[in-house]
Amino acid sequence: MCTQSTDQKPASHTDNQQQEHKESKPKPAEVELRNVFHSYGEKRVLNDLNLSIYSGESTALIGTSGTGKSTTLRVISGLELPDSGDVLLRGWKREKPLSQERGKLRVSMVFQHAALFDSMSVYENVGFRLLQQRRLPEDRIYELVLEFLKRVDMEDAIEKFPEQLSGGMRKRVSLARAIIYDPDDDTSAPDLLLYDEPTAGLDPTASTRIENVIRNVQDVCPTSVVVTHQFSTIRRTADRVVLMHEGQVVWDGKVEQLETTDNPYVRQFMSGSLEGPLNSDSLRELTEGNP
Repeated sequence: MCTQSTDQKPASHTDNQQQEHKESKPKPAEVELRNVFHSYGEKRVLNDLNLSIYSGESTALIGTSGTGKSTTLRVISGLELPDSGDVLLRGWKREKPLSQERGKLRVSMVFQHAALFDSMSVYENVGFRLLQQRRLPEDRIYELVLEFLKRVDMEDAIEKFPEQLSGGMRKRVSLARAIIYDPDDDTSAPDLLLYDEPTAGLDPTASTRIENVIRNVQDVCPTSVVVTHQFSTIRRTADRVVLMHEGQVVWDGKVEQLETTDNPYVRQFMSGSLEGPLNSDSLRELTEGNP
């Protein structure tokens, strides 16, 4: 169990930027992470993380490898519980993992490696939840699967198996599985979509196709969080960008502000420079008020 220091931290440049973002967002928070700590063994991954996800907004979560981005998604989804801190979903506090309580927010996740069932067809993968629930006749489920596969330009693959698909095609099938719901039951639609590196390992054309799909499904679920390292994905899918470093938020702003902010973490990340606060004991500097 991680413990939180009670030392007072002076306001920093980053704190002010986060406050400006909050003040400009009258929308309600779908998700709030408050003072979240999480470790794997001796390695602390989330270090007093505070983050809000707002309704109707697409947020890109960026940062160097190993800084806690994917862990943040797993904590939001309920796949993992933090060691300490609060996870609030529309004000409701999660006390148990997703396997034991669903919560007030319907969260769907698109995993980095698609996570399709190899022994099942595309139809069975996309319709898995509806088939398991057995609330709809199978011919209606087939219609819905075909409809949502069309949303991701994969309707011709409905009878194929994952091994017959390219990496980009598997990710699009995974996305169809994440967004499918019964239009006659609005309560079955996802409230929040989480994408873990949706364009990782794809060529530029396949990446663009995925980015287009992410934007095109916002009518199904307008609130999303995208973990990515790719600048094209950041610019084409996000309204807001959150930069994480060493388990904390060090910058939070609109996507267009990436080019104009003087935040040293953002400047180094965008330039790819080997010199800068991302390569130093930056959190110590941050808490001392020297970003």
